[in-house]
Amino acid sequence: MKQTKVFIPTYASDISGACSALYELGGMSVMHDASGCMSTYATHDEPRWYGSDSMVFISGLTDMEAIMGDDEKLVSEIAETAEELSPKFISINGSPIPMMIGTDFPAIAAEVEKKTGIPSFGLPTNGMHSYLNGINMAFKALAERFVKTPAAGAKGGLTANIIGLTPLDFSLNGNAESVKEWLSGNGIKVISSWAMGSSLNDIVRSAQASVNLVVSYGGIAAAKALKEKFGTPYVVGIPYGRRFSGKLLSDLKTASGTGKSIVSYVTGEGSKEADAAVIGEIVSAGSIAYAVYAETGRPADVICPLECSREFMPAGSIAAAEEDEIAECLGHYHTVIADPLYRPVCPHGCRLVPLPHIAFSGRMFQENIPNLTADFYSFLNKI
Repeated sequence: MKQTKVFIPTYASDISGACSALYELGGMSVMHDASGCMSTYATHDEPRWYGSDSMVFISGLTDMEAIMGDDEKLVSEIAETAEELSPKFISINGSPIPMMIGTDFPAIAAEVEKKTGIPSFGLPTNGMHSYLNGINMAFKALAERFVKTPAAGAKGGLTANIIGLTPLDFSLNGNAESVKEWLSGNGIKVISSWAMGSSLNDIVRSAQASVNLVVSYGGIAAAKALKEKFGTPYVVGIPYGRRFSGKLLSDLKTASGTGKSIVSYVTGEGSKEADAAVIGEIVSAGSIAYAVYAETGRPADVICPLECSREFMPAGSIAAAEEDEIAECLGHYHTVIADPLYRPVCPHGCRLVPLPHIAFSGRMFQENIPNLTADFYSFLNKI
């Protein structure tokens, strides 16, 4: 039966993705839900929850409110809370019940903004899609509402934004910092990091960058919005290993000079027969597969169980969202690189190289998540 998980868990939902994307920026995120979505987000999907503060709230939707509506109560409670906390912006996020009753989140956000004077936006998350959809919605809203046209002469040299950084993909083990250090170490000034280690003021200045580095599929919508609005090209990939990092650096310089966007791990070459596969978010999995081949000559296919458009999928990659499809795809591989919780669907005799993913297994294996940007070769030795 499709969309039924028997052996493996589901990925974090779009609601968690939206809240994670906005967590550090000083805004207020409101989940319009009874309570379940908040407990899942806080308990499983947000490793920063116990170490830093953020204004994330639940509306406490009741049965009667779901049946009868009463959006005015939601608007009033958000306005009252915002008056006390003075957030820099307000995000109102959906869940399954509001989706079923047709809640108009943009209209509610407009009422909230009118009442509070605080920039507000409604994100039609619904819990039916993965965290990547929620991150894309949130970052696109930031790009459209907050990024300002740079003053004359503000742009200069090779500068970049990093788009798509959340702990759902990068954990809290130094991965995000290593990407920034890699850029800085190669003479590229980082304007902003969407959205770990940067403030909303940094996001506002993002149009000053000459190129955007997209490090997860959750950053694609914002990168495309910035390309359309300001002409800033983007490069997609994560600096793993010397050879792929070298290509990524070259692509960043090329994109900055030509204005042409590049997906660095997609080469246009035909796929080669592989006995290894990487399962996961497409940018990370694609970067790993390219880096493994570049360093060892051993091809690896990519299996993407999450949302992804074809332009970001390398040759030979497979989109397989359902558990039975993934198990069938894995039938002929000798090595699988994936979160440990994929082990039950790996074929007998297949070797699983564990690569824990917060968005899939939560905090279960968080201490074992490697920093691949800083030390790709220790991981490569296990493959």
